Amino acid sequence: MQQKVKKGQVKPGSKQKKELSFPLEKENFVIIAIGIVLIVIGYLLMAQNSVNGFVPTVISPILLVLGYCVAIPYGILKKPKGVKTADATAPVPEAANVVSETSSSNIKTS
Repeated sequence: MQQKVKKGQVKPGSKQKKELSFPLEKENFVIIAIGIVLIVIGYLLMAQNSVNGFVPTVISPILLVLGYCVAIPYGILKKPKGVKTADATAPVPEAANVVSETSSSNIKTS
């Protein structure tokens, strides 16, 4: 027979739902989509038949570099506006910098 679980109790062996938070937001996906569009346009321009043309040899590689090396990485690395990061320039408390001369190590040498 199965045990009856009262309200508010967790059934043994059951998993609680964890809240998923995706690190990328809509703005990130728009930037990544712009990068993909730049890449597609770059390849379409490169597919032209003229070997010595200005567009396939100059403009197309510039669009590809912008897509691959600028837009897509920026879209992935851009932080949402509401997220605060740890400030590396924050002052460290004085007590953390002081090392006592009488302090002993926990390492035993013999």
